[in-house]
Amino acid sequence: MAEILLLHHSLGLTKGINDFADELRGAGHTVHAPDLFDGHLFTTIEDGMAYVNEIGFDEITERGIRVASEFPREIIYAGFSLGVAAAQKLAQTREGARGALLFYSCVPTSMFGSPWPAELPVQIHGMDADPYFVEEGDIEAARELVATADHAELFLYAGNQHFFADSSLPSYDANATTLLLQRVLEFLQRLDNK
Repeated sequence: MAEILLLHHSLGLTKGINDFADELRGAGHTVHAPDLFDGHLFTTIEDGMAYVNEIGFDEITERGIRVASEFPREIIYAGFSLGVAAAQKLAQTREGARGALLFYSCVPTSMFGSPWPAELPVQIHGMDADPYFVEEGDIEAARELVATADHAELFLYAGNQHFFADSSLPSYDANATTLLLQRVLEFLQRLDNK
């Protein structure tokens, strides 16, 4: 079974993120979901990002990278929105990565000074009308990554919610999340069979 480092979004380590981790654990996977916000939780993206800006975006990303050093290199990196920056950087640049799961976000691979490793499997999930994912360039970065990698998939879901797979938030979309989880579990199973 897979070992996964799961990095939370800008609202903090919510119950919904923990529930998502528990879904993967229930399928037999080992999931580490560290709190990069020292227990702080927020109810809006604006409030969460104000905290991130106070601490420093680079510092939050570095917290995710530092915590990865506690785990084996042969791991799958997963991130929700804000957590994608560290998860993508780790998957792209840390030797030994087994795969990546990027939820609601994707950054240009050029940000990390090297191309995406062509053989490294990745899934990217977002809503087709999510203003953060579509209007801020993430969808273009995702399409570019998928075009250059051998084992990359971009999944778009109908809707305009950003945190649609967090069951503790009003933006939660149960149908989209069920499909997302099915695709993630299939992805993890394929990695297990390699």
